[in-house]
Amino acid sequence: MIRKFSSPKTFYPLAGKLMPWFFWTFAVLGLVGLYWGLVLAPVDAVQGQSYRIMYVHVPAAWMSMMIYTSMTAAAITALVWRTKVAEYWLLCSPGLGASFTFITLVTGSLWGKPMWGTYWVWDARLTSELVLLFIYFAILAMKSAVPDRRKAARVMAMITVVGFVNIPIIKFSVDWWTTLHQGDSIFRKGGPSIAPAMLVPLFMMALSFTSYYFWLVLKHIRTMIERKPV
Repeated sequence: MIRKFSSPKTFYPLAGKLMPWFFWTFAVLGLVGLYWGLVLAPVDAVQGQSYRIMYVHVPAAWMSMMIYTSMTAAAITALVWRTKVAEYWLLCSPGLGASFTFITLVTGSLWGKPMWGTYWVWDARLTSELVLLFIYFAILAMKSAVPDRRKAARVMAMITVVGFVNIPIIKFSVDWWTTLHQGDSIFRKGGPSIAPAMLVPLFMMALSFTSYYFWLVLKHIRTMIERKPV
């Protein structure tokens, strides 16, 4: 099944069928989740109103790592099986990944000011997230530097695979080192520490951001297939 849809010819109509589902999931959950999180969710007893930035910060942070993980899967597929769709995926994703990583850093800094008293510290998680942004920039630079897209995709794939070592560092940095950044509040032993009234819109925003990514990547891939760039 996977091999069947690795061909641009078969992937193109599949992407066309999936795009409306991803778009409306993104639009509906984004609107509902944002309104619920910013207006309806209760005020946090400790952080007050400032905690509401998490409805953008946390989903953006999730996306920064999820997109890179999807790129790594595409990179391995492209290197081992030389499938064009995997190369397309790799070519279309780093710009979105860099954007979400930048949003993560900016919103994290804005959240950090009232909580830590400063916009930035060389905290383990913040620093590793900044490294991720630089890795995205390196991949994008390689995409621009190599005119031949298939060659560019192979070089991008190698950089992506090597750079994946930073993803578990971001994820587990709060466990491995002493850090100002709070630990996991959702997927933790004993269950989430966030009240359902706050947690539900957070999941909505995460699913909305994820759907936005898949919708946009599928749209870009279909455009690349139409133009027959490789």
